[in-house]
Amino acid sequence: MPSISVLTLVKGRKNALLQFIRGLRNSEIPPAELVIVHMNESAYAEDFPVTSFPIRYVELRSEETLPLAKARNYAFSLAQHDHCVLVDVDCIVSPSLLGMYADAFEKKDTVLYAGKVRYLTQANTEKPDVLEHLESYSQADPIRSRFDQFPYELFWSLNFGCSRKVFYAIGGFDESFTGYGAEDTDFSFTARHRGIELITLPATAYHQYHPSYSPPLNHLESIVSNARQFYQKWKLWPMEGWLTAFQKRGYITWSEDQISVEKLPSITEIQEALKS
Repeated sequence: MPSISVLTLVKGRKNALLQFIRGLRNSEIPPAELVIVHMNESAYAEDFPVTSFPIRYVELRSEETLPLAKARNYAFSLAQHDHCVLVDVDCIVSPSLLGMYADAFEKKDTVLYAGKVRYLTQANTEKPDVLEHLESYSQADPIRSRFDQFPYELFWSLNFGCSRKVFYAIGGFDESFTGYGAEDTDFSFTARHRGIELITLPATAYHQYHPSYSPPLNHLESIVSNARQFYQKWKLWPMEGWLTAFQKRGYITWSEDQISVEKLPSITEIQEALKS
């Protein structure tokens, strides 16, 4: 069975990372290693549980506040094994997740694999027995749960896996996408363009609650910048729901082939967009 390097990125999510590691300890098949990339913060390992697998804490310094594309590429470059699974630090893996990926890699490792994600409410995330009741405490994704196999448009980096050969055949994540937004979709579109099949597995990760915004006004500038970059490459607009919401609120002007920022949201306006 293939050895798997598990990769994750973190910035200011110490409690989530602790639960992430606890979840990996419950895995039916342990990872060969866990690589944690700390984005613009010092690595820390205090108070973390003892594990049967090695953990490597590394730091990535960047002028970007949230260098997601760079950090994912860095994580893959550090992996010591040929098969990698990248899971968002806000997730807790199911005990069967790594086994499902390992089985898939053993059968076919020339494709891009996507896993599934369910969501934990704030109350359930904080329950002491959450690791024992991940399925019953969580809710299905409202859009992706309709699909047995995700189309390339719905690929996400919360939970995916591939061989290092496939990752570099895609070209990694395009680092011209800076900060938050569209870099996942660009990655999957490039995979499709290069003839790499996308297969969805039932390997499930459970997303821990954290404050989020609808629309994500806290990421408006990077979303707009990345939307422009995506349009230049693919002649399609990504994140249309968010862009429509920004336009309705007067923050942007958006036409068939152009987009511009008219004003930035205030701190109060961002807080008002916080999901309850």
